[in-house]
Amino acid sequence: MDIVKNAWPNPYLPPIDLELPTLHLKSNNGFTKLDPGSSLRLYVCGITPYDATHLGHAATYLTFDLINRYIRASSGDVHFVENITDIDEPLLDRANRDGINWSDLAQKETDLFTRDMTALRVFAPEWFVPATQVMDLVDSAITAMIKNGFVYTVENDLYFKVSSFLGDLPISEEEAISNFAERGGDPARVGKEHPLDPVLWIANRDGEPGWDSSHGFGRPGWHIECAVISLRYLLGATFLQGDTSREALIDIQGGGSDLIFPHHFMSAAQVKAITGQKFARGYVHTGMIGFNGEKMSKSKGNLVFVSKSLQEGIDPMVIRYALISGHYSTDRMWTEEILSNAIADVARIRGALSRMEVAPTGTVVSHIAISLANDLDTPSALSALLQWVQATEGGATGGSAGEVARALDSLLGLAF
Repeated sequence: MDIVKNAWPNPYLPPIDLELPTLHLKSNNGFTKLDPGSSLRLYVCGITPYDATHLGHAATYLTFDLINRYIRASSGDVHFVENITDIDEPLLDRANRDGINWSDLAQKETDLFTRDMTALRVFAPEWFVPATQVMDLVDSAITAMIKNGFVYTVENDLYFKVSSFLGDLPISEEEAISNFAERGGDPARVGKEHPLDPVLWIANRDGEPGWDSSHGFGRPGWHIECAVISLRYLLGATFLQGDTSREALIDIQGGGSDLIFPHHFMSAAQVKAITGQKFARGYVHTGMIGFNGEKMSKSKGNLVFVSKSLQEGIDPMVIRYALISGHYSTDRMWTEEILSNAIADVARIRGALSRMEVAPTGTVVSHIAISLANDLDTPSALSALLQWVQATEGGATGGSAGEVARALDSLLGLAF
């Protein structure tokens, strides 16, 4: 797989005649503010391409698409990078199970992901970076961490000394050890200095893919790939030195709430070990999507895939509308009722927008912008939209359907 710039076609962003307020996003440190017209450095953790894009993935990428759109609509400058974890245990396990080449599997599922994102009208990252293409960066970063005293060896595997950063743990140490064991960590491994120390470089095992490095033949751990990809592709050639002109190296680190610990914590710690600087001004996390009252997971066999829904003829704008009808930060369920309601709402909205005369539109467009500025309050934005639809259906006049259509397209990504 190759590093790709603008990996899929970006949707058109209609201009809107509206002064957007400051965007407030709930973060690990209260609220992170993004001013209209500002420059945004955004890093979002990407897929591990061992299966198709499900609705939980889609909800996450739609959230950061809303942030991306908001800054772009305010004439801001967005630098957005996303990784692809195209070498990791789940991918290797799935490839071995199905008897296929691991890199072919990764390419197939990544191609499917890009098609899903295109259908959902998600802006592509400026750089879409596979982990397998940054081994030189990983090598350099580990060398820097060795020099700074943060690395030790256990049976030829290199580990990161996390002890200096445990004051920033988002949960108790006991809970962190339990989570670490469930999410790819090895807290009980003999020889480690601390149970929470994550692996940086895994010495090659028979039959596994590997890469040459100054630290031996092997492959990287999970967290270091995001650390180096974010720094190199958002800071440029100076990624090892950081950027002392800024409060933090990037503005937003994003992903699902399941990444709060260990992944985002560990990546931030490793960035600080490399550069001596704070990684992100704020961390934005999306809630989990369940299905009919249960957690959505591969083990339960209840994943709802975007591609399958599209193949069944579900309008991608209905999927997008349904997913943003709940607040991004809350855990929520996907049900047939939610889908049915979204189908009905989208039909009503299209009907209202097709009329020659519509209800006054200035208030609803302002309400959408103000709602989004308030921590991406999409439920409030859509509620105001449906009130406008109801008024239009009731015969109110004096507005411009085009004004509403442009605002929906630009700010919410809903093209009707």
